[in-house]
Amino acid sequence: MPTTVYAARRILTMNPSRPEATHVAVRDGRILGVGPLEDLAGWGPYELDERFADRVLMPGLVEGHSHLMAGTFWRFTYCGYFDVRDPQGRTVAGSPSLEAVVAALSARAATVDDPSAPLVGWGFDPIYFGERRCNRHDLDRVGSTQPVGVMHASGHILNVNTAALEKAGLLRTGIAHPGIPLGPDGLPTGELKGPDAMGPALGVVGLSRSFLGGDEFGIRAFGQLAVRAGVTTATDLAATLSDGEVDELLRVTGEDAYPLRIVPLLRLMGMTPADAVQRVLALKPRSTEQLRLGRIKVVADGSIQGFSARLRWPGYYNGAPNGLWYTPPETIAQAYALALAQGVQIHTHTNGDEATEMVLDQLEAVLRTQPGPDHRFILQHCQLADAAQFRRMKALGMGVNLFANHHFYWGDQHRDVTVGPERAERMNACRSALDTGVPFSIHSDAPITPLAPLFTAWCAVNRLTATGRVLGAQQRIGVMDALRAVTLGAAWTLKLDGEIGSIECGKRADFCVLEDDPTEVGAEHLKDVRVWGTVQGGRVFPAA
Repeated sequence: MPTTVYAARRILTMNPSRPEATHVAVRDGRILGVGPLEDLAGWGPYELDERFADRVLMPGLVEGHSHLMAGTFWRFTYCGYFDVRDPQGRTVAGSPSLEAVVAALSARAATVDDPSAPLVGWGFDPIYFGERRCNRHDLDRVGSTQPVGVMHASGHILNVNTAALEKAGLLRTGIAHPGIPLGPDGLPTGELKGPDAMGPALGVVGLSRSFLGGDEFGIRAFGQLAVRAGVTTATDLAATLSDGEVDELLRVTGEDAYPLRIVPLLRLMGMTPADAVQRVLALKPRSTEQLRLGRIKVVADGSIQGFSARLRWPGYYNGAPNGLWYTPPETIAQAYALALAQGVQIHTHTNGDEATEMVLDQLEAVLRTQPGPDHRFILQHCQLADAAQFRRMKALGMGVNLFANHHFYWGDQHRDVTVGPERAERMNACRSALDTGVPFSIHSDAPITPLAPLFTAWCAVNRLTATGRVLGAQQRIGVMDALRAVTLGAAWTLKLDGEIGSIECGKRADFCVLEDDPTEVGAEHLKDVRVWGTVQGGRVFPAA
């Protein structure tokens, strides 16, 4: 096969043996070598490609916590607070009030011919609207006969209208469920918290569980978002992975023009731990270069800003009741034991520090009887972990993927409403992870926040809230530490660091192509670095 040598203004390799270079040679979708042109010439004849001569190359960015629904949701109406960009790069305006959310949904409803068709919104986040909670009567203003559902930005809460409650069999008195608050009339308010509560209404409003797995539209839109963000490998971190969904993923990702490697994790939901382990073991042999199967995701608790996360004493700053256990401790322990015995990796969602403590306790107990060399069990989000918990992670051989974007999107609300000033300053403690020696990455949890690892890196470096407050200055990390977290750090969490995450001989030819040098623009401008596109497996994908 022919060899192509790409020239660049600068190549940031993330390889400590050769941290910078000017040229990289690619053959058969792999990196043949990186260094000065005269060194690479020793590999034999080559074609010199200078299209990146004025640009900067980095390893392809790795999004270690995202969801295919970041693409799928673009079928529906965006109801988030902040402006965002769609897969085509167009700016979509946010809805800065509950009235604006209702107006956006009503405008979409006016375009639908079938008045009984479900209507879906996504990205909704009422924490920005004060103490007033959205209820079914608010959404009845959008439509009184059609089911209306609005997924919260966290993905852990769904608001529905009266018609949706009725069709789901929930418009009745006598319901006693912690995830289904009741109004003065004894009927559900329309706010459904957690998977058990949301479950009956998801299909009614057009969000059957398959929306988690994506379809052809969602998979393709997700790939478009990734190229615009410089991402060459991304997770789908709560997949259902039915046979049909896996077939579709294999088909689309197997196309020569598809630009992204996807790593879906089977969510432990609606099945036993034994069934989940056997399912991923059966799926793993179907893995391809572009689709990596064989991992499990467990969700321990909910969302901090949704007040469904589990917090240790003294609980929520505003006095809200403690959150929900999504997966019981005994189920988590069983899953860990079975997975360790079979060599299956598990990533566990913990937002609150009580959930993190519970998971650490379960893994420590299981490891006493079931050792797992290099198990790389990862804590996802792990937002409120303190120094002692990081020390326990290190002792247990765990890694962590921290939700650095929270500083910007919800930092002010965490400080003033959810956890208070002191605990808010330690949230997503990248410096603690670095100083303790816990391998770590940082993430967007797209579509919870936009897929944009350079913005995520900016969040970890600057820790600025949306109002410009520095939240936890002592937890800031350097630019190169943050860039490593969204490349080699994220690759490590997926056990793919031997293939991706750095630019060095033998690895996949995955590059993020930048117009600007992220090490020269200044830490405050890291989020503004322009992405030209990607090279993935040696194939070039411009963002424009």
